[in-house]
Amino acid sequence: MEKITKKEDELLNIFWDNGPMFVKEILELLPEPKPHFNTISTMVRSLEAKGYVSHKAYGTSYQYFATVQRSDFGRRTLKNIIKEYFGNSYKNAVSALVDDGELSTDEIKELLEQVEKQD
Repeated sequence: MEKITKKEDELLNIFWDNGPMFVKEILELLPEPKPHFNTISTMVRSLEAKGYVSHKAYGTSYQYFATVQRSDFGRRTLKNIIKEYFGNSYKNAVSALVDDGELSTDEIKELLEQVEKQD
């Protein structure tokens, strides 16, 4: 799937958190200063063109909904990050987390136990 912008990511999270929505409803959830209705509509249609969102027609109005689950999106995003920034090495990615103190010894042990169970 195509990459999305930060603003598109924010909209996708709104769909995941709230379910199907009309553009007007999305606009109500956004903080001030609110973007123009047409701006949100264009961004939602962009997400639809990229395959992340679809719609159901109600007369001349469209209710949009996410077509990809948050967990699947997260996994794909993580794979892309590892590919682009860590030489496609999961070891390098985990090493960076360890080096930065993001993983505790207990968490590393849990991960090792998880790997051993899969063998």
